Amino acid sequence: MKPAYHVFRILFGCWFLFSGLWHFFWPWLQPMGNAPAAIAFTRALLASGLFDWVKAIEVVAGVAILLNRAMPLTILAIVPLNVVIVYWNFVLDRGIVEWTFGGFTIVANAVLAWPWRGYFWPLFVWRGRPDYSADPHLPARRA
Repeated sequence: MKPAYHVFRILFGCWFLFSGLWHFFWPWLQPMGNAPAAIAFTRALLASGLFDWVKAIEVVAGVAILLNRAMPLTILAIVPLNVVIVYWNFVLDRGIVEWTFGGFTIVANAVLAWPWRGYFWPLFVWRGRPDYSADPHLPARRA
């Protein structure tokens, strides 16, 4: 699993870094999609200014992934972006290339998240108590 983790980390990190930088350095080359729904969606993101934020997050996340730093936080930060990427590739702009990128996104997220899964289980606490103590490292007690 360790070699697969590092291969996917490097591929996914490079993809996010390249995709994010592409928007800032070569905006005229931004893929808009082929289907009318994909084109309209991408244009709406661009017109709203949200696309700039998405691409900035991709750059920061790509660097963090490549450096293998702050991985639990980075994985959580990219989940919403990846939901949109998968939706865009499987629903809005279907095709072999799109399905390949959508599938790669799902697999890469799973491979990257797996070694860090221990950090995510505490997020699924159904009932708990907030910890107002001065030492945040102590786990909150169950209610």
